[in-house]
Amino acid sequence: MSLLELALIAVGLSMDAFAVAMCKGLSMRKSSPRQMLIVGLYFGGFQAAMPLLGYFLGSRFAVYITALDHWMAFVLLGVIGGKMIAEGLSHRGEEAECATESDASLKLRDMLPLAVATSIDALAVGITFAFLYVDIVPAVTFIGVVTLVLSMVGVKLGNLAGSKFQSKAELAGGVILVLMGVKILLEHMGLLG
Repeated sequence: MSLLELALIAVGLSMDAFAVAMCKGLSMRKSSPRQMLIVGLYFGGFQAAMPLLGYFLGSRFAVYITALDHWMAFVLLGVIGGKMIAEGLSHRGEEAECATESDASLKLRDMLPLAVATSIDALAVGITFAFLYVDIVPAVTFIGVVTLVLSMVGVKLGNLAGSKFQSKAELAGGVILVLMGVKILLEHMGLLG
């Protein structure tokens, strides 16, 4: 997997965290670098840990399903990306998610469920990485750092501009993941060099 492909996947995966970080920023009177870093560490940490977990789960069962790995990658990325596209097109989901943010609490009990929820998709991508024999440590480190940075930016943008970019970010992330799934399938079928 090339660095560009990994970067596209990292950005695509981080869009959920970016959108939630924007909501966090929206609910803050003024975002501080410390608050931005806390949000970034939660989201970036989980976005790195979940594909690592998925990779180890996928590696364990890869022997049994190597003949179907490209189809599984295509389906997993397509479903994840399709879900993100649908959420990005649904303005009701965006308003409800931000509306529930009554304050910018950064306590463990508030941030942990958000970090887990925004990184579930990364678990499935980690399974895909196992089938593609991706060098997992640099890959998850890169995904975690990209998510950390984009989450920090999301807090600041949310604090400055509100939630008007949330659905666009989710839509873009979904399109990227769907296209990566199609590319993997076409490469395996020999239709793309």
